[in-house]
Amino acid sequence: MTYGWAILVVLAAIGALAYFGILSPSKFLPNSCTLSGGFSCTQYKVTADNVTLGVQNNLGVDADSAVVSFTSTDCVGAIGAPITFTAISNGQPLLPMPSFTCDLSGKTKMKGTFNITYTRSGEQLSHTTTGMIQSGVET
Repeated sequence: MTYGWAILVVLAAIGALAYFGILSPSKFLPNSCTLSGGFSCTQYKVTADNVTLGVQNNLGVDADSAVVSFTSTDCVGAIGAPITFTAISNGQPLLPMPSFTCDLSGKTKMKGTFNITYTRSGEQLSHTTTGMIQSGVET
């Protein structure tokens, strides 16, 4: 009977910690920016009103065009429109860096996805690659 009460107290304590967000797993996850399929995420910055990505072309060939879009359920309100780039040389970054309006007021962490739809030089078909960003919000 004594062990039963002790277990009940421990479970209640764990429940209270989880309820108040102290045991929230998202607080312990590292910041990261990953991207597959011929492009790489070289740098990123997340502020209370903006998400900026540094993306580099690593396709092995030049790209005639690329369109970068961003989505996140953490953003309040509308997110900035997709950004179009033309003539991206192999090994070069997308400049200016894609930057999206994202209201993160009152948030400490943000998780979002971004898509890059691109066309390789000499090709007519477009391809899409997806990336993920998870970061703390800088002040």
